[in-house]
Amino acid sequence: MAARGPPGARGLNTRFTQFKLVLLGESAVGKSSIVLRFVKDQFDSYRESTIGAAFLTQTISLDEATTVKFEIWDTAGQERYKSLAPMYYRNANCAVVVYDITQASSLDKAKAWVKELQRQANENIIIALAGNKLDLVTEQPDKRAIPTADAEAYAKEAGLLFFETSAKTAENVKELFTAIAKKLPTDQAGPGGRARPGQRPGVNLAPEGANTQAAGQCAC
Repeated sequence: MAARGPPGARGLNTRFTQFKLVLLGESAVGKSSIVLRFVKDQFDSYRESTIGAAFLTQTISLDEATTVKFEIWDTAGQERYKSLAPMYYRNANCAVVVYDITQASSLDKAKAWVKELQRQANENIIIALAGNKLDLVTEQPDKRAIPTADAEAYAKEAGLLFFETSAKTAENVKELFTAIAKKLPTDQAGPGGRARPGQRPGVNLAPEGANTQAAGQCAC
């Protein structure tokens, strides 16, 4: 009888690559809610603020031959944790900068994060701008504080991917991460499926001195 391969073994031609992704943005814009929706397809109406950062993982199959694993650092948005951010975005392959479309000031904060990433992070980092809480303005259009066209124009000028999302309804959440995955160099993986440092720095899973939370405890 012919021996069978291990359950779930990938085909020989399947590319499986891992990339480090960081979420940034001010407190309460919904970073953790977006991650929770993406990773567990869940939404909690109330979540406590993240302390330091939380770590989660999720995979996306782009096609039969390409699977991307995101190793996600969901960072705290409070000002007192801002100094820790470089530990998480250092060597990140991609980043999602989140703002709240019902809070005018949150886009300015998001722009500041984008500038910091472009100045200090990996020069090849892929950045996506996500305007969250789309469900609120769908229900009550007068709650919108940031016009879609304004944010979209900024994203185009800065070379960012752009989506308006709702962690509550799941609108555009999977599409956001899929668009990022499609921009990543999945054909340039080194040993173990990690992105080669020469192309994109590999995943640094444990920033030294960082205060992290378990996956089930992440929050906005």
